[in-house]
Amino acid sequence: MDAHSRGRADDIDPADQWVLNPHTGNYELRLDHSAGESSSPSRTATAAGGTGRRGESRTSESRAGSGRRGAAGTREREGAQDAPRREVPGQRSRRGSQGGGRGTEPPASGRRKRKPKKSRKKKALLWTGGVMAFVVVGASLGVYVLYQKLNGNIDTIDVGDAGSKNVLGDGPMNILIIGTDKRTGKGNEGYGDKGSAGHADTTILFHVSEDRTNATAMSIPRDLMTEIPECETKQSDGTSTIIPGTPNERFNTSLGQNDRNPGCTMKTVENITGLKPDHFMMVDFNAVKELTTAVGGVKVCMAKPVDDPKSHLKLPAGESKVAGEDALALLRTRHSFGNESDLDRIKVQQQFLASMIREMKSSDTLTNPKKLFTLADAATNALTVDTGIGDAKKLMTLAQEIGKVDTKNVTFLTMPVIDNPAEPKPITVVVDPVKGEQLFAMMRSDTSLTEVKQKEKAAKGKQAALLKGPKSEPADIRVDVLNGGEIPGAAGATVTWLQNEQGVLKSANKANAPEKIKKTTLQYAPNQADQARALAAMMGLPAAAMKQGTADAEGLEAMVLTLGGDFKGAGQLITGPAKAPEGVEQASADKAVCAK
Repeated sequence: MDAHSRGRADDIDPADQWVLNPHTGNYELRLDHSAGESSSPSRTATAAGGTGRRGESRTSESRAGSGRRGAAGTREREGAQDAPRREVPGQRSRRGSQGGGRGTEPPASGRRKRKPKKSRKKKALLWTGGVMAFVVVGASLGVYVLYQKLNGNIDTIDVGDAGSKNVLGDGPMNILIIGTDKRTGKGNEGYGDKGSAGHADTTILFHVSEDRTNATAMSIPRDLMTEIPECETKQSDGTSTIIPGTPNERFNTSLGQNDRNPGCTMKTVENITGLKPDHFMMVDFNAVKELTTAVGGVKVCMAKPVDDPKSHLKLPAGESKVAGEDALALLRTRHSFGNESDLDRIKVQQQFLASMIREMKSSDTLTNPKKLFTLADAATNALTVDTGIGDAKKLMTLAQEIGKVDTKNVTFLTMPVIDNPAEPKPITVVVDPVKGEQLFAMMRSDTSLTEVKQKEKAAKGKQAALLKGPKSEPADIRVDVLNGGEIPGAAGATVTWLQNEQGVLKSANKANAPEKIKKTTLQYAPNQADQARALAAMMGLPAAAMKQGTADAEGLEAMVLTLGGDFKGAGQLITGPAKAPEGVEQASADKAVCAK
């Protein structure tokens, strides 16, 4: 700090100094204009240098980070050296608190007329044009001048073909949120497994609808027994390693164990659900502490007092706020709720995240520049993401898209599971073979779990009526199956499934269709309607797939089923039921619920 009558700088909020110059269209570093201030010589600053103190004379330089952590944990900072530079007008200095002269005398020709001071309301509005997100929502940010600083905070991992290279796609988005139990940082010795590389301890598949009107956040139990498929990981030296798949393992070992990275977790989720994650966001214990502190604490509600000696969590009955160590203890404890299982802990985590979403989207956060800056800085420091969204600008773009979803239309639920039948005394769980597939099919077909009206989700009138009526017995269904989708051998696999699993013996594989199609179709004659309805029920065909002809079929003529791009595999429903399966608990992000 320059001590020559420059005044105090330790009480200045960096967020208050950057304002938009209407004459140039650029953001410029300005200080509050006190009476009697005068211009100081012009100084330059980079786009990321917006935290300079009042009265300091310096030239901010773009800084390339010391490296970004890749698949093997190394860091590689990108883009910091290429950011544009902006000229910043001379800073103004205040009269020093100890007395003393002006920083610079006014020109002899006369005093320059001061411009009207911008209101804090207008300055706040300049800060609330974009969105910055942690997990499922973002708070407004929209200040490009912070790009370099925020961008330098982010760690990335290359997951290869496990994710998407594009920030946004044309259809629905699937984002995998991973919370690891890796014990790093001071105060985390009491959590997780000592010496562990970290597991996929808390995992949520966040599905955002194509029209951005709703979202479904499905928690995946860490103790789910499943197949971990083969996956490829990128090393820090640029080489790739293929990690063999293993059957019948806990889901949480899809990360960290055997050098598996988040791309392996993404592959595992796709293998279970048929939903391909586009991106991942990963946080650890320290991230929970930092983010909850940055947002000013998260409101939680307890149905009864909590006093857990293992996690050292103490909370009164009713509503309270948690941040830092207390927030982490709440998310980690299993002994204070329900039957002390991981499934009960998941419910508490969902309630916590819903509350955090509400806090991030509240007016207190969106209109507070200092809070926004702190939150954005903490969020980017906390996140490890795939290279497809591995810089601040891409994260802001993604967050803006997610931010379109109304909080009341964000639904939390847990993957339907049952006790593992292979264990005499069940400790682990497996996917519920009926309810699980129904829910996955709903998500694959982008069906909302809320009452949101969606485009192209429910056929109406005469088209919907095609699914209503009597159904033939499986043995009476006659159908030819063609493959018009992207999965090789789909027609043959479907015929095998129909014959062996559904009893449709009069089904035939007709190989590839003349051309690729996006949506599966079933062509049939009016006198085959009973057969069509039965087949539609087996395969989860929507009303839009039903293509009824005008002339009746003759003799042994078969219906024609052409599999499209929406076909995900034999036995997987094309579209799910209109509502979530019975018994699947749901919670809306806009409603506070007390943990029991």
